Amino acid sequence: MNRRNFLKTTALAALAATATRWNLAMAQGTGSIFTLACPTSFPDLDPATSFSNDGAVLANVYEGLARYIPATDTAEAKIEPLLATGWEVSDDGLAWTFTLRDGVKFHDGSPLTSEAVKGSIERTKKIGGGASFIWGPVTAIETPEPLKVVFKLSEPQPLDLIASAGFAAWIHAPSSLDKDNAWFNAGNDAGTGPFRISRYEPGQRAVLERVEGYWGEVPEGAFQTVAFEIVEDATLAQNMIESGQADWTYSLPYENLEALKSNPDLNVVVNPSFETLFGLYNVKRAPLDKVKVRQALSLAFPYDDVIAAGTSGFGTRAKGVVPAGIWGHDADAPVPKTDLEAAKALLAEEDIEPGLELTMTYSTSQALEAVAGELWKANLETLGITLTLQPMAWEAQWQLGKSNPEAAQDIFVMFWWPTFVTPYDFLFNLFHSEEKPNFNLGYYSNADVDAKIDEAAKLSGTDRARAEALFIEAQRKIIEDAAAVFMLDQPNVHVIRADVKGYVDNPAYGHVNFVNELSR
Repeated sequence: MNRRNFLKTTALAALAATATRWNLAMAQGTGSIFTLACPTSFPDLDPATSFSNDGAVLANVYEGLARYIPATDTAEAKIEPLLATGWEVSDDGLAWTFTLRDGVKFHDGSPLTSEAVKGSIERTKKIGGGASFIWGPVTAIETPEPLKVVFKLSEPQPLDLIASAGFAAWIHAPSSLDKDNAWFNAGNDAGTGPFRISRYEPGQRAVLERVEGYWGEVPEGAFQTVAFEIVEDATLAQNMIESGQADWTYSLPYENLEALKSNPDLNVVVNPSFETLFGLYNVKRAPLDKVKVRQALSLAFPYDDVIAAGTSGFGTRAKGVVPAGIWGHDADAPVPKTDLEAAKALLAEEDIEPGLELTMTYSTSQALEAVAGELWKANLETLGITLTLQPMAWEAQWQLGKSNPEAAQDIFVMFWWPTFVTPYDFLFNLFHSEEKPNFNLGYYSNADVDAKIDEAAKLSGTDRARAEALFIEAQRKIIEDAAAVFMLDQPNVHVIRADVKGYVDNPAYGHVNFVNELSR
């Protein structure tokens, strides 16, 4: 039995169980249901610390002061007011005053006020988890009026962009500020968004119900219930979207897209993304602590073959850390090309004999990561290197990566998309020194690179050109050190039922649906 048939058989066997869960959602719903087949779980529903795929759920429950609207063929990218109606910045760039939207209420009935905004951001900063680093420049928050909040900064920063972040920028009710992570992860919420969490089964599903009296516009035919089904098997997810058991999904095999496009019940939406696939090398363990060994592995990566076989040509070659479409992208980055002879020579310089064994972890649900691993493994075998592919549920993979680097994987493969649309987010999270690993899961540490990233962040609000130059210098050093293999930039490919109206991709928020804007 080949791999594909095996997956299909397994998927069909599992479909009955998933359908049962979906039917429960139907029974509990109070009206029309929008069902998402999601390939990954939602490990943290605390709006202060969430920093993973949980954003897909929380973006429908919580709201920030602003939202990023990407560029189109006819319009530039912009920051749009959300819980704020507008903002002003002082001449020196050190004070930002946001005016809040009047009449907004949290799900517990309390009003949105400047004190609530101050309390939310201060709780996020105090806990210090997830993406709380985005508020680093904020030294004080003042509340001169119930609907005005003033952020004082240590250095000029684009606070409107920070306030539109997909993580750590959510405003939550004052009544929740003394709650802990366990309270939120028990399925409680405290947002202002159009939906509230009604049911949460970790590792399986989350169900949201519409909030009556939501302040924003609700389209005719809007959905009343949102069911996030965790479906790690891509074949099962495809069965669900084709049969109508799901309304939206992603991470399906690219080879199946042409057939899906011919299905009149489906729309296959393909757009540029801000999403790059990385393989982070464990620089803390031999022999990957040697630059030439890492460079050899990168030279053995089959870039073009992975793009062709893994994405059916939809992907593009990654040019370093920051993907195209985000300022700080280095279009001329000196990234390696596949060259097995050059790789062999570098291994010989480090006296690496045939028989080296390495382990690569990746998310079970990511078919593209599996393809990349299989093709890379074949090239490495010609060099006498055995690459063991270790698919894992995302939570387990992440936990292993965050544990002791000496006992963790050799290569950690994952996608990264921006917390907020800046090169700082990519460079800080993936390659800035970390005392305790969070997303720098190759454990790379270089004081000169750290200094460039930190200095560029400080200049982002006053000297964009100099900041961009420093970000690119940091990227060049990371590439020279072969801290990671930059596999590819992938497009956003989402599959949605054709009768769903109002769907728009927003690459600033990875695989997030703003379901309130949809209808049937």
